[in-house]
Amino acid sequence: MSVMANAVRTALFGAVVSLVSFGASAADYTLSVNTALSQQDPLYKGLEEFKANVEKRSAGKMAVRLFPASQLGKDEDLLEQARAGAPVAVVVDGGRLAVFVKEFGVLGAPYVAQGYGGIRKVVTSPMFEEWVQKLRKASGHQVLSFNWWQGERHMLTNKPVKVPADLNGVRVRTPGAPVWMETIRAMGATATPLPWSEVYTAMQQQVIDGAEAQDPAIYGSRLYEVAKYLTKTGHINLITGIVTSAAWFDSLPKDMQTLLREESLKAGDSASKATEASLADFEKQMTEKGMQVVDIDVTPFREATASVYEKLGYGELHKQVDALLKQ
Repeated sequence: MSVMANAVRTALFGAVVSLVSFGASAADYTLSVNTALSQQDPLYKGLEEFKANVEKRSAGKMAVRLFPASQLGKDEDLLEQARAGAPVAVVVDGGRLAVFVKEFGVLGAPYVAQGYGGIRKVVTSPMFEEWVQKLRKASGHQVLSFNWWQGERHMLTNKPVKVPADLNGVRVRTPGAPVWMETIRAMGATATPLPWSEVYTAMQQQVIDGAEAQDPAIYGSRLYEVAKYLTKTGHINLITGIVTSAAWFDSLPKDMQTLLREESLKAGDSASKATEASLADFEKQMTEKGMQVVDIDVTPFREATASVYEKLGYGELHKQVDALLKQ
């Protein structure tokens, strides 16, 4: 790492420590959790449950502070602070962790598993725990749990979409991780990375022609106001996790380490089930607000994106995941 990069990282570390320390409780340990989610999102309700259960079970020795709407900064910035040992955590997808341990990227690959039940089987397996240990060594991050399901991601456009050819020339916002970018390209669109907070304005000003996201995020960001069609492609099964600093985690007493991982898993299950239960209502409300929610045959999209695995070097890992899902 260069001297300049070290200086920037140190400065950012200091800024975040100042932010998360301000107003900290009298607890022995404090963890600040940052998320891009809004407070209305079912997953955020799960974070509130995580906070309450950790604080209760630890008898007040551990405090959890929640920062919705990315109040502490971008996911990538928080991951850097965690690497530096700051007592912070971020709700993040596998694509952003794949830069450290490649295997995490397969979690965001197209049609890798069906629904929460399918993807949960992967992220609670011994195979996944091996990835967790590799991540600790590679980047200094600790996964608390990775069973925070946000739903399947669908296509948002202002023109009807039934087959990949309908997306030719359509600029679609997606996160910048390679597996997401390649998936959108394989679906026929022009992948355009942008921060989530800029999607509404970019759609409104026609900087982009479309986006892709899961129902709770679409509703929470009011994208039904700037997109006419929600086409249910279900191309990415969005599973996320709470990721913190391995150095900070290792500094905790063993009982606190166990408590954090167990309560994260429990709250993740609760939040994910709440997400499952909310999807139909989100779609109903968006329909009432004028958006057309369209079911299609996803077979052409599944076939078009099958090449993503080999292209990114996930062919063999895809076979292992398939074998796990069939057990």
